[in-house]
Amino acid sequence: MTDNHPFGSGMFQGQAKFVDYAHMNQQEVQVNTLDEPVLDTLLRDINMILYKLSYVIIPRMKETQGRKLRNWDLWGPLLLSLLLAMTLGINSNQSSDTIFGTIFIIMWGGSAVITVNAKLLGGQVSFFQSVCVLGYCVFPINVAAVVITFLQSYFGFFLRLVIVGVAFLWSTFSSLSFMSSMMNEEKKVISVYPIFLFYMFLSWFCIFI
Repeated sequence: MTDNHPFGSGMFQGQAKFVDYAHMNQQEVQVNTLDEPVLDTLLRDINMILYKLSYVIIPRMKETQGRKLRNWDLWGPLLLSLLLAMTLGINSNQSSDTIFGTIFIIMWGGSAVITVNAKLLGGQVSFFQSVCVLGYCVFPINVAAVVITFLQSYFGFFLRLVIVGVAFLWSTFSSLSFMSSMMNEEKKVISVYPIFLFYMFLSWFCIFI
């Protein structure tokens, strides 16, 4: 993982630590987030989440006007996991609480297992950076879940399968675009295999729950 990607290593945005941000003119500035207004912090965090989502939507997108928000964060993955859990809970015939808890645990537990597996296989993986990337790359599955939930009366099973299949491939490709560079070349297949299972299992919930 290089600094060209927005998922760089760092600290939580709210901690008492100076964090580097690259702006449009490529000049580095230091911001003490404890000194800024709450509204500015919220707007900056929202902008950070949208910026990183753009890399999930277009995995091979290149930065042409400087680097920005290189620090990892967990706000985006947290919001996406909550959205997916609530969406599938609404669409399920089972207990909403059960579905919500299951999805939430799968997302965070699965991300942790994938990261530990990669590290044990010799990958140069930062734990929180990996969790951040895997969490953001769930976004296409989130979109598929929302579409199916609110437009399910218009979709047959085959169309739902196609929508979720595209979302699964998109999420997997996006995550591999970032994660593959941190894997051990000799054990890359074993390292990335759990990523396929992770997104496949979440996609399965979208179709059958």
